[in-house]
Amino acid sequence: MGAGAVVAFEEKRAWIMGVVAIAGYAVYLALVLGRAADGVPLVETPYIATLLWTVGGAVAVSVLLNIAVAAAAPGEAGVKDQRDKEIGRLGEHTGQSFLVIGAVAALILSMAGADRFWISNAIYLGFVLSAVLASVVKLAAYRWGFQSW
Repeated sequence: MGAGAVVAFEEKRAWIMGVVAIAGYAVYLALVLGRAADGVPLVETPYIATLLWTVGGAVAVSVLLNIAVAAAAPGEAGVKDQRDKEIGRLGEHTGQSFLVIGAVAALILSMAGADRFWISNAIYLGFVLSAVLASVVKLAAYRWGFQSW
């Protein structure tokens, strides 16, 4: 991208989703692993409130950043052409694969009698990887194009 290049509004939203998902999960890991470093076994580490707060915080930050981007360019907000719709659909369908993988992993962990800590974290990681993969696919499609069927 050169100076002055136009970035589609939906591409900006993809950046927000990817960066916020990674940052939120990094904060969660830092907090939970930091507690485990204090000598507490990982499965006994308090994680539920941390998980809820980081997910809620990520949602709030994402909403605020989307509002800020929309306010900065009100004419672009909410405007989607056919290309934006196809890229969005491609990214979301691709990202959903990690939702399935996370759900299957949680199901296997549950059947194996794993601790709730591992089941919850498998699901959370599935959501994060889904958001990141969807963002990467969307950004790649905006940058290098894609084959619409």
